[in-house]
Amino acid sequence: QVRLVESGGGLVQAGGSLRLSCAASGRTFSSYAMGWFRQAPGKEREFVAAISRTGGSTRYADSGKCRFTISRDNAKNTAYLQMNSLTPEGTAVYYCARGGVGLSGYKYEYPYWGQGTQVTVSS
Repeated sequence: QVRLVESGGGLVQAGGSLRLSCAASGRTFSSYAMGWFRQAPGKEREFVAAISRTGGSTRYADSGKCRFTISRDNAKNTAYLQMNSLTPEGTAVYYCARGGVGLSGYKYEYPYWGQGTQVTVSS
């Protein structure tokens, strides 16, 4: 059974930073790519970033390029999303997900999801 638990969300002012964490259970964490998605009220869940199994490759949505950094620590079974220069448009529930081998931006290619963590950016 795969369990993903996000943490690190909260309320931040525009221009601020947050670091989200995603702790995964199991011994196969390093065998899969990891992704971060977000869902704002009334909107579809959208791709934010993905990282390869070893952390050597990353992929970002245009909205987060140069402001967000995805990373992982396979020894700790944890993935991270560092978010800088946040804007009110970044207000959403952020989800981590375990994917396959590639750096997919499609939510349907991620079979396992966490419960999400709320990020609210005030103007």
